[in-house]
Amino acid sequence: MDAGTWFTQLNAWQVMALGLVFFGGIYVLGALAMLGLTRSLARVGIGRPLDTRPLKPDQLQREWRQSFHSVLIFGTGMIVPWGFLQLGWAHLSPTASTGRIALEIVALLIWNDVHFWINHRLLHTRRLVRYHGDHHRSVVTTPWSTYSFHPIEALMLGNIILLPMVVHDFYFWSLASVPVLSLILNLIGHSNWDFFPKVSNTHPLAASRRHHLHHARPAGNYGFALAFMDQIMGTRVKTDSSQTPSH
Repeated sequence: MDAGTWFTQLNAWQVMALGLVFFGGIYVLGALAMLGLTRSLARVGIGRPLDTRPLKPDQLQREWRQSFHSVLIFGTGMIVPWGFLQLGWAHLSPTASTGRIALEIVALLIWNDVHFWINHRLLHTRRLVRYHGDHHRSVVTTPWSTYSFHPIEALMLGNIILLPMVVHDFYFWSLASVPVLSLILNLIGHSNWDFFPKVSNTHPLAASRRHHLHHARPAGNYGFALAFMDQIMGTRVKTDSSQTPSH
């Protein structure tokens, strides 16, 4: 039995339980791994911290609490794509070549940046900014800032795969890769670490610096891992890497 068939044969309670274990597991393991990585890089002198100010006294406790709520929403929310499959609104491809899987993942990652920019920009409008304030309380970011946001923001960001599922029959593992790769890229963005200080702000390897600038100066850099949406929409924070403050 292929993974897609197995997933569709689960009942609703099993899907939600699987989702909680999946999102909780990848989040905790991912955040701990990122903390370990940046500490190791600091010891060997690779890269640099983006903001050296101390965290607010209650920041980690708040981030853990809000992240727990986000994991609940993302995990139980797996019932929605499962429901799309049950209702026949979407279908999974039972087989796929390696090339097709690679293309599907690339397409989904590009869509991830577009989807994130749209929702992130909306969260900075007058009507919705109050739901985004929780995330921006973390001025000095940590890996635990990654899922630390209001439930409304979690709902907006968590529907990434629904539209793609309706327009294309993806292979199960292509869809399953999205939350994993998205989390890894998001952890990099909130790592508070400049992994490649010599590259420009628009370089694909400068994602952590771009998002750091967004937390420092919220009016701009609404994109996710890549810079193309901010360049297209004219929302890039125009600051050279040499001017990026580390405080």
